[in-house]
Amino acid sequence: MTMLRKLKLLLHIVLTLLAGIPSGFAAGVRVKDLSVLAGARDNQLVGYGLVAGLAGNGDKNPTYTIQTMANVLQRFGVSIPSSTIQSKNVAVVMVTADIPAFVKPGERLDVAVSSMGDADTLQGGMLLQTPLQGADGKVYAVAQGAVSIGGFTAGAEGAGGATVQKNHPTVGQIIGGALVEREIPATVVHDNMIDVLLREPDFTSASRVAAAINERFPQSAQALDATAVRVRIPEAFQSSTVDFVALVQAVEVSPDVPARIIINERTGTIVASSRIHISSCAVSHGNLTITIASSLDVSQPNAFSQTGETVVTPRTDTKVTEAKAFMVPLPEMPTVEKVAAALNSLGVTPRDMMAIFQAMKQAGALQAELVIR
Repeated sequence: MTMLRKLKLLLHIVLTLLAGIPSGFAAGVRVKDLSVLAGARDNQLVGYGLVAGLAGNGDKNPTYTIQTMANVLQRFGVSIPSSTIQSKNVAVVMVTADIPAFVKPGERLDVAVSSMGDADTLQGGMLLQTPLQGADGKVYAVAQGAVSIGGFTAGAEGAGGATVQKNHPTVGQIIGGALVEREIPATVVHDNMIDVLLREPDFTSASRVAAAINERFPQSAQALDATAVRVRIPEAFQSSTVDFVALVQAVEVSPDVPARIIINERTGTIVASSRIHISSCAVSHGNLTITIASSLDVSQPNAFSQTGETVVTPRTDTKVTEAKAFMVPLPEMPTVEKVAAALNSLGVTPRDMMAIFQAMKQAGALQAELVIR
């Protein structure tokens, strides 16, 4: 690269950085936080290994644990009958990890270690060297190290025993426990173009991302669909792709958020986006409580009676309580703040609020997607 071309490239980068955020997309979110690059994806790794040093809390001599121990000993030149092996200090585990794109040999990964057998805990255990394979069967990393479970289990088993457990003692992790041995090839540039993939597919957001990138680099971006935005690398950046990708990911845009209400009935959680809209409607919600209590009564004969016998008879009491409710008119509510204030004023519980949202959706008053999980 000639000195003149280097100066042109440097001037182009400086002017791009000074251009600032376009007025139409002020106070937005970085493209980097909304998307990923096609070709730069994580890959999953998995391995099968042994955790040793469990002080009697290991597997209770299952066949696969004993066979695995015999295989490990065989690798070190120790050949003994599997029937003589005890596994109470050892547990067989599955080791999993995610390897990001562009990770080079020599870097380290975090791994998760999960017991496969009937070990009581992995507390204090040491993972023996375990190869981690990809879906293609090739080894990309090797894991080893002390397992951290972030908890404990203690106590005596059997009749009359008591145990105390914190967190989940049969699943742990090793921070930086895997050493990368092989790089996974990743290609993000094809024919001097990159594809930006939105994490949340949306046509409006894709169009806005393309428009924001074109503000920085005119006529370089095109939205292909609700997910992909194709960006052509300008001639000035074709020899410095990393700089161009960094500038594209720094572009800020205001993504479009769909009107959506997420309801989790298991936990009683309700999350609503800021764009939900409720048309004018009237709401009346009353609680109906039914209580059924069963008890056993004993009928006995008189003390000096020569006949009769003691009889146990069941008795069931049923009570129905219905709370008073009033029809409450609700005006049109175009913002989530007004919706929250109106529903809070009704004094309903989260589960009542879920029922109200579902009824509003059926009545056509809720102008939002209702997702129940």
